[in-house]
Order: sequence, then structure tokens, then C-alpha cells
Amino acid sequence: MALLQVKGLTKRYGAFTALDGVDLEVSSGEIFGFIGPNGAGKSTTIRVLLGILRATSGEARLFGKDAWRDAVEIHKRLAYVPGDVNLWPNLTGGEVIDLLIKLRGGHGKSKREELIQRFDLDPTKKCRTYSKGNRQKVALVAAFSSNADLYILDEPTSGLDPLMENIFQKCVMEAKARGGSVLLSSHILSEVERLCDKVGIIRQGKMIESGSLRELRHLTRTHVKVETKQAVSSMERLTGIYDLKANGAELSFQLDMDETDNVIRHLSSFGIVKLECSPPTLEDLFIRHYEGAGGGVRG
Repeated sequence: MALLQVKGLTKRYGAFTALDGVDLEVSSGEIFGFIGPNGAGKSTTIRVLLGILRATSGEARLFGKDAWRDAVEIHKRLAYVPGDVNLWPNLTGGEVIDLLIKLRGGHGKSKREELIQRFDLDPTKKCRTYSKGNRQKVALVAAFSSNADLYILDEPTSGLDPLMENIFQKCVMEAKARGGSVLLSSHILSEVERLCDKVGIIRQGKMIESGSLRELRHLTRTHVKVETKQAVSSMERLTGIYDLKANGAELSFQLDMDETDNVIRHLSSFGIVKLECSPPTLEDLFIRHYEGAGGGVRG
């Protein structure tokens, strides 16, 4: 069952099109990675989902309700963490956490202390004294204190050190184990690859690829390193090989997965001594879509 559905979502600012027919779906109990460089349209999409922006056209529904018209009802069931958290400067971190928990109905106080300890946060300090990382911690503690049905996380680990990123990832998996769903917008590809069931790539306001990592990896190439007893010949006759580099009896290249059988059969005739195959990563897929496509940062 889809908790979040976006169909043909468009957002224009005069002649500028920020979102151009975005389609997106997050199912119950699923972690969806929403990736793209800064300015690709991730945060604009999320602001529409939160009812902060009104779409020019298309449909955005959460829990079967309209993101714009039913925003108040929707927010009772979701938790949101932005990439740059602004807090009330004269309140302490603990007071802000309590306020945010109260706004969600007061549920989550039992988890508050545990999460404050896990994120190594001093809740007695005024928010004006917090670093960026500590402001993120306040928002994360407040979000994960609630058993929300949907967590919308927009670059949530911005400013966190690697240890705190690891704590964050554990909290995401715990939320999933409770039956929660997560929309994770991030440019940290290793984080997305580690956590997400499905991935959507956005470029210049358009969704250009979406699916599970298993489904998407057929679009990328395996990295191969091989050492043979005899120097390999006739590699140029084979299809599906890219970036071939030879150093005596050692070869390295990228290989289309559909051609694996033919290439390995050819290599084996020269006596394989050592063979290393590295599966394609999310970064490979991401770079493939962006390199030479003019899909860099937009304003």
C-alpha cells in the first residue's frame, strides 16, 4: 500500500520550471532514497509534500489525503527533519524537543531520554549556542521520539560526524522495523545505498530513474580485474567491454553484465590466475546519469 503518491507534479516560478512532471511513490514500511545534486528539485518536492508550497499542477497525496488541502491532518502522522534546522534561540534543546513532541500529541516522551543519550546531546543548552550538528540532533531526537507513519528527511545528517551518522542510520532501520516509512533525500550515496529499498534519481526537475537497487543495477557495469597465465588477445572483438587497461597478463575493464558469460569464457582460455569482480554501486549509476548531461547544480 502506498502511503505517499506523487503523479505528474509540476511547480513553476514564472518562466522557470522547478519540477517537471515528477512521479514518486513510497509504500508502507519502505525506505525510499530521493537523490540528486543540490538544486535538482528534491527540496521543492518535499515542500510540496509538506503543504508549504502549492503545486502548479499534478497530484501529491499522503495517507490518501491531498498534500495542500489536508496538510494539518497529514502532519499528525509524519515527522520532518530539514537539512538546515532553525530553532528558537532562547529555548533550550530539551524545551524544543518537548514542544515538538507536544505538537504531535505528546507521544514519544518515553524515547526522548534514550535518544538524547544516543545522539550525545546536551539538552540544557540554549539553542543559540548550538552548532549546526547539534541543531540537527535536536530535530532528529524530536522526529524519532514519535512513532510516525512517515518520516520525511531532507539531508538530515548535514553537519553530523560519522559516529552520529551511524546512530542516525540505526534509528532509520528501527523506524522501519516498527512499520514506518521513510522518504530520505540525500546526496550521500553510501548512506542511501546502505538504507534504502528503492531509489529515485531527479535531474533538472525530472525523475530520470526509479526502482529498487537490484532493478537499477542492470543499467551499470561491473568492474573486473583479471590476471591470466598467458597474455590475453582479441579482447577488442568482444562486446560490452569499456575502459580496457592492460599491464602484461593483468587486465582491468568495465563490463556490461549481459556479456559476462562470453567474456569470462574467452578469458578462461588463457588460464585465469586471479579474478576480481566488483558489483556496480549506486554512485556508478548516479554518475552515469549526470556525467556529460548538463545535470549539475541548478539555481
